[in-house]
Amino acid sequence: MTAPPQTSQRTVTDKVPAGRRPGPLLPARLRPVDRPRLWLELLCTGLLYWAYTLTRNAVPAHRTAALHRANAILHAEQMLHLNIELTVNHAADRVGWLIVGMNYYYATLHFIVTIGVLVWLYVRHPGRYRSARTALYTATLLALAGFAFCATAPPRFLAGLGYIDTVVVHHTWGSWASGDVASLSNQYAAMPSVHIIWSAWSGLTLVFLARRTCVRVLGACYPLATFTVILATANHFVTDAAAGAGTLALSFFIQRLLTGRPAYSTSRRSVLPVGRP
Repeated sequence: MTAPPQTSQRTVTDKVPAGRRPGPLLPARLRPVDRPRLWLELLCTGLLYWAYTLTRNAVPAHRTAALHRANAILHAEQMLHLNIELTVNHAADRVGWLIVGMNYYYATLHFIVTIGVLVWLYVRHPGRYRSARTALYTATLLALAGFAFCATAPPRFLAGLGYIDTVVVHHTWGSWASGDVASLSNQYAAMPSVHIIWSAWSGLTLVFLARRTCVRVLGACYPLATFTVILATANHFVTDAAAGAGTLALSFFIQRLLTGRPAYSTSRRSVLPVGRP
């Protein structure tokens, strides 16, 4: 009577290459996908914030260049008839409660939603967490590099062109763009838009992984609402948003190279003991 085979944890996929047994020498797409330790995730988050503080402290010295790039973006958009920022900004500013709500949305929601989705992934979808988190962190690092080497001012800093700084006009409390809190944020970090990067990542994660239809619909609408808000508050150009979307797409490509698997695959992947079907 033979002894039962010993069990060990491995990643199981729908397709296993012919003639290959699961083991440590398999391609990256068959690596374990269990969630990492919490302390490691907190450490990575702390390192990202430290990197952000470096750009925040260095970029103000590039104010002239940042304003020049913002004017160049505006000119290019005018040539392409994409300069809708001023129209959206003035239309939203006519409705007091709407623009005040957008100010608070801009200042807070990208933090709340992104952290909430990360925690939800970590708890409810541990097998997807590593890949999705890698894409988010990669996009954020790429954005920080953009802030450091290509500082760009937001539209509200372009004096004499009619843009309304809605936070200043409506005295919105606690915004990262005004008052004492402004010293904690990089005022020339418009290109690419991190609001678009984080909201699109959060939306895609919910669309692909949430089970409830209403949550998936909210996930799809969230980046669109964020796009409207960043224009209405005169914090970004359309080009900044497009650059944010492109940065996120590039980060998913890099994540695929690093992890060997798509972040949101429709194929069945789970962690099962060796020997079980």
